[in-house]
Amino acid sequence: MKWLNALAAVLTIVGGLNWGLVGLFEFDLVAAVFGGMSFGEVNVASRVVYALVGLSAAYLATQLRTFVGASRPATAHPVSS
Repeated sequence: MKWLNALAAVLTIVGGLNWGLVGLFEFDLVAAVFGGMSFGEVNVASRVVYALVGLSAAYLATQLRTFVGASRPATAHPVSS
């Protein structure tokens, strides 16, 4: 499942960067890449990308508890002699 986590992370990063460009510059990178469309226009390819980004974010949201638990340091156990 590591490959699914990596794929979901990449797609979510792409979506986040796209939204950053939309917010800062009113530039939709996905629309530009998939057909040179103007801001807000969609076609089948861009809709697929948007759907995959949304599904990736939903999947990562279900995995959040695992990610947070994995990032905690291990508890130290006293050494007895």
